[in-house]
Formats: sequence, structure tokens, C-alpha cells
Amino acid sequence: MIPRPTVALVDYGAGNLHSLRKGLGAAGARVEVTRDWRRALALDGLVLPGVGAFGTAAAALPSDPSGVRAALEDGLPCLGICLGMQLLMEESEEAEGRGIGLVAGSVRRIRARVVPHMGWNDVEGIEGPLFEGCGALVAYYAHAYLCRPERPDEVVAWTTYDGVRFPAAVRRARTWGVQFHPEKSSSAGRRLLANWVRLAGEAA
Repeated sequence: MIPRPTVALVDYGAGNLHSLRKGLGAAGARVEVTRDWRRALALDGLVLPGVGAFGTAAAALPSDPSGVRAALEDGLPCLGICLGMQLLMEESEEAEGRGIGLVAGSVRRIRARVVPHMGWNDVEGIEGPLFEGCGALVAYYAHAYLCRPERPDEVVAWTTYDGVRFPAAVRRARTWGVQFHPEKSSSAGRRLLANWVRLAGEAA
């Protein structure tokens, strides 16, 4: 039987984490909301939520994020959602501050006629166990910035909005980032959260 993992949901000090905490709990995780990075890295998994702005979230990282990066490189399961995916990158043109830097690349504003991008879009070319059973995934987005990883092999899904094709998901080691909000993406999103919780439990 796969252990039930205890995962850290990082509180950047902005926004409501209720729906994501509820979704992770329904997927089988024990969830601790915390701002304590030492505690967060000691648990079975780490969730970086899609709440707030890059500058605020980057300021909530340790002053030296290399310890977080090293833990993820060593295989600590992590799920970065929307802003959380962007925090996996090195920097963002949204604001000053450094990201974790696990995924080489940067975050750029969407060059589209209507920004922010809000609503449902197809997720294309999905690869890997995070998407098992998700079928033809249509996910909910709410963002004005997108990730530009330097390594194409770290991109595991794509979305196109107003002619702009951008990474919908990235993966490195046991870390996954998704630009959409699985907690707001109906049954397929719930399945994705359940898959990540299972993967975190298997690694525990």
C-alpha cells in the first residue's frame, strides 16, 4: 500500500489557499500550510501554489534558495502551480527577485491581445505519470506571464492562447510545474492532483 504523504503547502503571505488545500486533502495527502522552509523541506513533498505575484513570492523564498534547489535536485517531490511553476525558473520580468532556479530559463509577459489569459484551454502533448488518466485535458488558466525554459526536453505539455504557444507543464527530477490550476480544472484536475500525491507517496 502506498503511504499517505504529508506535504507542505507554502504560504507566500498572499491569497486564499483553501481550494488547493482541500483538493490535495481529497487526493489523499496530509497538508501542512507553512512559511517555514526548514519544515517544508523535511516533509514528503512540496507544493508551490499559484497565489500572488512573483516579487512577493520570491521574497518569501529563503534569502539563499540554493537549499531548496538542492532538495528538489535530490528528488524531493514538488508541484508548482501557475506562479509556483514560475518560481521554479531563475527570474521574471514581472518583478525583481530570484526564483529557485531549478529550471533554467525566465518568465515573460504574454504577448497577446487580451492579458491576462483567463479561462479554459486544451493542454497538448502531455507526457508522464502526472497526466495518467487525465484524458484530453482541458484546464483552467489565470495568468499574465509564462515560462520560457532553456531546455526543450523539460517541457512536458503545451498550450496555445491567441496564437501564443507556451509551456503548460515542465518536469525535472521529481518536480513538476503546471501553468494552469488543477484545483479549478474539474475532474481531470482532481486526477492530476491525485497522481501527484501518489507519486509523492511512492517516493516517501
